[in-house]
Parts: sequence; structure tokens; C-alpha cells
Amino acid sequence: MPLAAPARAADAAQRLRSALAGRIVGMDDVVEQALWCVASGSHGLLVGVPGLAKTLLVSSLAELLDLRFKRIQFTPDLMPSDIVGTEVLAPDGTGGRSFRFQPGPVFAQLLLADEINRTPPKTQAALMEAMEEGQVTSAGRRHALEPPFLVLATQNPIEQEGTYPLPAAQLDRFLVMVRVGYPGREDERRMVRRTTSRPRAPLEPVLRRDEVLALQESVRGMRADDPVVRYTVATARATRPGPGAAEGIGDWVSFGAGPRAAGALLLAAKARAALAGRHGPAREDVREVARPVLRHRLVLSFRAAAEGIGADAVVERALAAADAAP
Repeated sequence: MPLAAPARAADAAQRLRSALAGRIVGMDDVVEQALWCVASGSHGLLVGVPGLAKTLLVSSLAELLDLRFKRIQFTPDLMPSDIVGTEVLAPDGTGGRSFRFQPGPVFAQLLLADEINRTPPKTQAALMEAMEEGQVTSAGRRHALEPPFLVLATQNPIEQEGTYPLPAAQLDRFLVMVRVGYPGREDERRMVRRTTSRPRAPLEPVLRRDEVLALQESVRGMRADDPVVRYTVATARATRPGPGAAEGIGDWVSFGAGPRAAGALLLAAKARAALAGRHGPAREDVREVARPVLRHRLVLSFRAAAEGIGADAVVERALAAADAAP
């Protein structure tokens, strides 16, 4: 495998960061979390106000990874067939006509689902099968998606009128929820200069499809020591109200992170370790990925809202409880 060695994975990650830095100003944490998704073969949800280069980041990644890229702009009138495809009546080569499947834009390797919360639940659900199973079903027939298949979705936290919040079951399919904030003063100056100068030059691919697949295989095959696995599970369990919960969790959380969250924690920690050139994840990796991995998997109570307690504060309490666990 061309990227099985940790040193090669770290070198590839650094080349991706360097190439993105030529187009994306700042956003180091956002870029890093997007790379966790690429390295682990998982999906990501980017949340931020318009104009923060979320779409540019995803399209730039597609160029650097030499992956087939498609973008879907989610709107209230978008239908499931607009995503997965539909059956069309076409000549069958024998003088007759028959139905054949016309693939939709979901048949990509890197899919940008722009403003995913602006489409009704029925259309959102059409994407869930693809995200979870790597296939779509049309007219009772299954059609496999070519790996790698990554969904990077965006969501606007303002203008919530006419939106359809993603259900917990679909949020759980995203490895991370990436919060994209405003740039710092100097970064914003650089951004303004860059976006008002000459057109962007195309990016040369850094990794080919087979190298991306090899990287994902090496991340998932990475060994995690038992203490790291115990710490990961303890962190997820500490977010759940009941025995063993962290202090305050019973008041602030209605439903904590499920078992899939513990697996996502470990997978993201493996990706972070691989991109740093290490052979396995450590507790520090779990700590660093915990907030983006868990924040969208918690259902907070009305009391938490009244007291101004956010999901990241709950995750901090859970990490403290896991640190203190035997």
C-alpha cells in the first residue's frame, strides 16, 4: 500500500495542508478536521455563516485528492430523485424501450451537500442510505457507490426560517461537526487581498484515488491500545445521564452520545495519529477530537439552554470524568 507507513501518511497530510494554505486563509483547525474525515473515510458537517470559504475548502480538497466532485444545493423543493437519480424510459437497442437508471449527483467520490438543512426530511433521508451503506436504491434495485465516498455538508446557523433541522439519526452519521468561525484580523486582511486579485489557479493533485483508499485502510487497521479504548468508552459514557455520568450531566443532557459515538471518537483519534505520523492513537488524540466528534450527538435539556450551557461544555465535563476514572 503506497501510504501504509505512518511517515508517508504524515508527509501526505503536510503536502495537503501546504497546498490548501495557498488557497484557504487561516482555518487551520477546520482544515485539520476535514482531513480527519478524508483519512478515516467518514463524513463531516461544517457549520458557519456565509462567506467563510466552506465551499471553497471542499472543492479545493476534491482537486488535491483527484476525486470526482459534485455539489448539491439543497433547497425546499429538492426531491429525492434529484439526489440519487431516477428511472428513465430509453431505447433498449432492440427497437423497443425500457426503463434504465439515470444516476444522480450522489454518484460522486466527494460530495458537497450545501445547506443540507434547507430541504425536507424525505429528501434528507435519501442521502442517509448513501452515507451509511455506500449505495442507493431505486425502483427496488441497489446501486453501489464507488469508493471513496465522502459527504462534506454545510449548514448555516442563521436564517432558520424554512429550514428542517437534521434528525439525531442523520447527525450521528457525521464523524465531526466542524464549527467555522470568523477569521482573525490579519487573516481577514489576507483573505480580502486574495479574493480581489487575479483568478485562482488550478490545484495539482497531491493524492490519487488509490492512495486515498490506502490511507483510509491504514487508519482503520491501526491498532489502539486497551487503555486508549477504555478512555474513549469512558468519555462517551460520561455524557449519558445516569450512573457514571459526569457532574451536572443529569441536569444538562436529555440524551447522551450513543455507542456509535465511542467508535467515532476512536476512529477520529486514529486519523489524527496517522496524519501526525504515529503508529497508534493516544489519550491526547481522543481529547483533541472529542468536541467536534461529540457536540452534535448530544441532546441538551431546557435547563442547559436556560443556563447557557453548550455541548462543548458538556464534553469538557465528560473528559474530566474520564480522566478521573480508574
